[in-house]
Amino acid sequence: MTKLSVNINKIATLRNSRGGDIPNVVQFAKDVQRFGAEGVTIHPRPDERHIRYQDAYDLKSEVYTEYNIEGNPIPKFVDMVLKIKPTQVTLVPDSVDAITSNAGWDTIKHKDFLIEVIKEFKANGIRTSIFVDPDLRQIEGAKATGTDRIELYTEAFAHQYSLGNEDAIKPYMECAGLANTLQLGINAGHDLSLDNIAFFKENITGLLEVSIGHALIAESLYLGVENVIGMYLNKLK
Repeated sequence: MTKLSVNINKIATLRNSRGGDIPNVVQFAKDVQRFGAEGVTIHPRPDERHIRYQDAYDLKSEVYTEYNIEGNPIPKFVDMVLKIKPTQVTLVPDSVDAITSNAGWDTIKHKDFLIEVIKEFKANGIRTSIFVDPDLRQIEGAKATGTDRIELYTEAFAHQYSLGNEDAIKPYMECAGLANTLQLGINAGHDLSLDNIAFFKENITGLLEVSIGHALIAESLYLGVENVIGMYLNKLK
């Protein structure tokens, strides 16, 4: 079964919009785990516009499933991850002004940098994953960095699938096949939703984990968080 990790950034965005502590992100993380989620994902950014660095520390003792921290490995981020030691760190090449993640790593161009960062995380017992586009060359490049896993950037699939183009899954299938051959674990995320998750899961061999935030929270506004998590778990069986 593919694990569901719930990205709780949007809960922090809602909290920050009023300047208080409602909704409480720690309580929300505890609740999604109680509802069946097998992981909690956060993506702190330098400007702390949603998840704050303090949230990352506060969540450490409350995430008893898998704790996944995403982000660009700038020095402040690296220091935080090494102190918290989450289950997994997912490296994402965000620019400072990015609204959301919009591209995977060029694992060939940034090979030496990624090797250095990944080596340090793995030496501290932290599983590593690299956010990558569905490009066979980038999968091969990821293998050369020493990462444990890749996270396939699924925005292109989600957009094309919503237009009725099921062939949009093909690059992801090819990349998954190569990753399996190279013994790289496979994660996926970005714009996956109740509408497309079953199709994606059925076609990606060896899919270990999906990280879903924006769609899951939006769907929960109508259906309720506990119901939506159950629906995802059913589709991921």
